[in-house]
Amino acid sequence: VAEWNTSGYMTAGLLLEAVKVSPLIEKVSDHKDFKKLLRTRTNVLVLYTNTASSGDSHLKLLSDVAQAVKGQGTIAWVNCGDPEGRKLCKKVKVDPGSRRGGAELLHYKDGTFHTEYNRPATFKSMVAFLKDPSGPSLWEENPEAKDVVHIETEKDFRKLLKREERPVLLMFYAPWCGVCKRMQPIFQQAATGPRGKYVLAGMNVHPAEFDGLKQEFNVKGYPTFCLSSQTTPEGPRPPQPKTPEVPWPETDSQVFHLTDEGFDSFLEEHPAALVMFYAPWCGHCKKMKPEYDEAARVLNRSPGVVAAVDSTLQKAVSERFKISGFPTVKYFERGEDKYTLPHLRSKDKIIEFMHNPEAPPPPERSWEDQPSSVSHLGLEDFREALKKKKHALVMFYAPWCPHCKNAVPHFSTAAEVFRDDRKIVYAAVDCTRGQNQELCKQEGVEGYPTFNHYNYGKFVEKYNGDRGVMTSRGRLLCSHRRL
Repeated sequence: VAEWNTSGYMTAGLLLEAVKVSPLIEKVSDHKDFKKLLRTRTNVLVLYTNTASSGDSHLKLLSDVAQAVKGQGTIAWVNCGDPEGRKLCKKVKVDPGSRRGGAELLHYKDGTFHTEYNRPATFKSMVAFLKDPSGPSLWEENPEAKDVVHIETEKDFRKLLKREERPVLLMFYAPWCGVCKRMQPIFQQAATGPRGKYVLAGMNVHPAEFDGLKQEFNVKGYPTFCLSSQTTPEGPRPPQPKTPEVPWPETDSQVFHLTDEGFDSFLEEHPAALVMFYAPWCGHCKKMKPEYDEAARVLNRSPGVVAAVDSTLQKAVSERFKISGFPTVKYFERGEDKYTLPHLRSKDKIIEFMHNPEAPPPPERSWEDQPSSVSHLGLEDFREALKKKKHALVMFYAPWCPHCKNAVPHFSTAAEVFRDDRKIVYAAVDCTRGQNQELCKQEGVEGYPTFNHYNYGKFVEKYNGDRGVMTSRGRLLCSHRRL
């Protein structure tokens, strides 16, 4: 049972206990005690309430905040509804009754009034404010950053990577970092634009508690950007015991294998022919061979034949048809090169097409033709372009590669973030185009997409896990800006 004083009010101690307020919150009602508090404490946040109960919701939150800032800041409470408190509120000219909810929060620094607390009434915002009252607001407090996912803990970070099916572009930052502040509006716009396609997330990793995470992702400067790919890119595999590979023409296959000399006469004999131009070392060709063999068995020359050309041996015919990537599938009708069919990769698609040979769907707009901050390079300008840049992240890709298509918008977004930095470039090389094939071989590209990091034109490392972590969802690729 609560005890009441002669004025009809509960004593301060019992009142604090009744609303379960932390003893770390200073209950003040006397003006002299208030002045002493401001004189002896340099960082004080004061809650003024119109009645004892109007501050309940604030007091519960402030109890947790007081514990978090113990030794760094002080929280005090003045109830302007009791007689002593009313006098104090009049002297400091505070009227919480005029405020919505009947409460007002004011901050005092070094003995004098500093500012009204007008940031969000959340634990994180209040703690950040009291730890640095003159510091910047938290990024998540900006209404324009509502579409950015703001990560608070390492646990939340791991959860996001594990559960999120969409690709995630993550920005590791520090609140004081000037470059981070300039990039935040760009990042916010990118997060708002393509909603649903991918996720843009931000995480303040400056506190010491994230030192392990920073070491794991090689965060040596702010901001550092990491891209999670939802599917593991096709790339180098662990070395396997090598067994002699039987050349395709020597296998039990019903595919016709053509030569430079017999190519034209074959097409004269077969008015409808599907021809696959390939290279024996090409991984995607090897993947397609079983499908192609099976389609040849099913079709059995009706309504057309299925043939193949090894472009590394039969160079004349491959050059005549300008074969620049593997596999390339063409349909010939009465000897005429009628269609190029990049979408034919499976047995069912091949059989369906041969029974109804129609023009392929119009080609997608190439990445190079789309507005973007990515630099598209080739053999002729690759070295010259990179030697001028302190940091270059290069994506080697093939236009038909689904993993590459998934990565394009996220790579382009990262390039947009760095577009005004003359020392950094995000570049792309289409490995299927002409002499670019030779360039991609020189740069060790064995699968798509491949991401290489260069420093003034010199290869530094592949992004194959050195700066990331494999999760159940995919790979995290990071690049950072050193300040």
